[in-house]
Amino acid sequence: MHPRLAALHALRIADPRQKVEATQAIAARLHAQTHAQATIAQPIRAPGDEAGVPGRPERPLRVAATAVEKRSPFTVEGRAALIHAICHIEFNAINLALDAAWRFDGMPDAYYRDWLGVAAEEAHHFELLHAHLQTLGHRYGDFTGHDGLWSMCEKTRDDVVARMGLVPRTLEARGLDATPLIQAKLRRVATPDALRAVEILDVILRDEVGHVAIGNRWYRWLCERDGLDPVSHYRVLYRRHDAPRLRAPFNLEARALAGFTDEELSALGTVDVAT
Repeated sequence: MHPRLAALHALRIADPRQKVEATQAIAARLHAQTHAQATIAQPIRAPGDEAGVPGRPERPLRVAATAVEKRSPFTVEGRAALIHAICHIEFNAINLALDAAWRFDGMPDAYYRDWLGVAAEEAHHFELLHAHLQTLGHRYGDFTGHDGLWSMCEKTRDDVVARMGLVPRTLEARGLDATPLIQAKLRRVATPDALRAVEILDVILRDEVGHVAIGNRWYRWLCERDGLDPVSHYRVLYRRHDAPRLRAPFNLEARALAGFTDEELSALGTVDVAT
C-alpha cells in the first residue's frame, strides 16, 4: 500500500492497539525500503477521504479542558489520571502526525518520511504510557480527555503552513515547557511508579524536541517557498486561528534545541505574539 494511503488507513483506526501496530508497520516498511523504492509524495487525496478521520475509541469521554479529573501526583489515583492525560495527548499526537502525512499534497518526500517517523515515535510513547497506566490499575479510556490538539488540527486542515506553525511548534512545543515541571513533582513523590513515570517522560521529552524541530524546519521551508517572513507570519496565523496564549515558564534550552531562533525565544509570551 502507498505510504500515504497507509497513513490514512491507520488514521481511521479507532482501536488504540491496532492504530499503534498499523502506524509502526508503516515506519518499518519505509525503513526497509530504499528511497528509490518508496515514492511518497505523489498526490493521492480523493473525495470522501475525510470519512472516518480521525479514528478514535468511544472512550475516553471528551470534555472541556476545565472538566477533566484532578491530577494530583501525590495520590495513586491522581497519578493515574495524570498518566492518562499524557497518554491521551500521545494518542492524539499519533493522529496529528498521520494526518500531516496524509492530508497535504505536493510536499517533498522528506516531509512525508519525517511525519510518518514522528507517528511511529508517538505510538511508542503511547505504548510506554499505557503499559505504565495499567500498573496503576487503569486503562486508556478510564478517565476523561479534552480535544485541544485535534481542534487545532481541524482549524488548520486547509493550510499546511498554519499546520506546521500552530501544531508542532506551538501546541506540541508547550509539552517541552510542561514536562520538566511534571517530572519535578513526580520526583518529589519518589514512589517507584512516580520515578518510572519520570523515566518515560525523559524518553518523550527527548523525542519531542526532535518532533518540534521537524515542525520548525518545515514551517521555515514553507515560508521560504511562499515568500513569507516566518516571525511576522506566525503572528498572523496565531491570531487567525485563535491559538492558545503562550505562557511562562518556558523551557528555553529545549526550545533552542528544537530550532527556535533567538528572536523567537525573546518574543515568547509577549503581547505582540499573543494579540
